[in-house]
Amino acid sequence: MNILISACLLGVHCRYDGQASVCPHLAQLQQHYQLIPVCPEIMGGLPTPRQPAELCQGRVYDRSGRDITAAFARGAAEVLHLAELYQCRYAILKERSPSCGSGQVYDGNFSATLVAGDGVLAAALKEKGITVIGESQIEKFFL
Repeated sequence: MNILISACLLGVHCRYDGQASVCPHLAQLQQHYQLIPVCPEIMGGLPTPRQPAELCQGRVYDRSGRDITAAFARGAAEVLHLAELYQCRYAILKERSPSCGSGQVYDGNFSATLVAGDGVLAAALKEKGITVIGESQIEKFFL
């Protein structure tokens, strides 16, 4: 089974701060599943590193106030295309991200406050019927 996974969870240094966020369960996952790495922000044309971004009223803004919603939408569209090509029914995405967050994202004020909601990619995948889980729920679903 093919599973989309946030590239940063695989050790790719693509987060906004140029870092990775390696998932502790990678070895187990790779033994049983084909992991398809994606970074919708990079795929949407944003650089690494980049300013942090947050969702606010359906738009994505970086810390300087620049609206970068179009790049997030482009990246989500590219990932949706990969999901279709690889027939992915599941995605393991970085929690709390304005792209990948599922169920909780930052509130748009850059105050480290979480609110209910989905990132741009997570919402698009769910709309297409793909199950989205965060990295903290890997054991519950796959191991």
